[in-house]
Amino acid sequence: MADEQKTEEQAAPERTPTFAEVTVQMLRERFPEEVVDASEFRGDWTITVKKGQIREILTFLRDAPALAYNFLVDVTAVDYTNYMGSDPPARFAVIYNLCAYRQTEHRGRVRVKALVPEREAVIASVVPVWKGALWPEREAYDMFGIRFEGHPDLRRLLMPVNFKDYPLRKDYPLHGKGERDVIAPDDPGFVNIQDVIKLRDSSHA
Repeated sequence: MADEQKTEEQAAPERTPTFAEVTVQMLRERFPEEVVDASEFRGDWTITVKKGQIREILTFLRDAPALAYNFLVDVTAVDYTNYMGSDPPARFAVIYNLCAYRQTEHRGRVRVKALVPEREAVIASVVPVWKGALWPEREAYDMFGIRFEGHPDLRRLLMPVNFKDYPLRKDYPLHGKGERDVIAPDDPGFVNIQDVIKLRDSSHA
């Protein structure tokens, strides 16, 4: 019985790597010094990389025929301050969610996480690679204060132009710093919500 079981185990075919696993392998081979970690959770893969060659990494994922991640789903960021009591390698990370959907045999998603230290919260803009990164990078800059070098129009997107802080940083107070008492209608970055409502109503009149 033991011999039969051993024979069956030996004859069992090797498991075919998933598309995401192939992605990790190819990225490690192409950028051995840049890939910090790769992890899977419930079928979703996250590849953690250094920030120095982020444009080259995303270009490779897009242009490699065997991968062809041809859609940038989103760009966002994370502040890992006090994250689950851990000691992260960098305070910030910029997250790129990619999707490959034109392949007939291989379709899938992958998350690329670029580490961004607090002392140098700058990373190359990937707008030259993905034009769709233009507004998400502005939002990440606006919320976290991470600068995207080479961005063609890096400025506030959601907050007033005279807003001094970055509200999604973990050290920003949950209830703000009293900006509602400081930012008044005569400030250059202020948008009066009533004016927006009037403009909306007039457009539907």
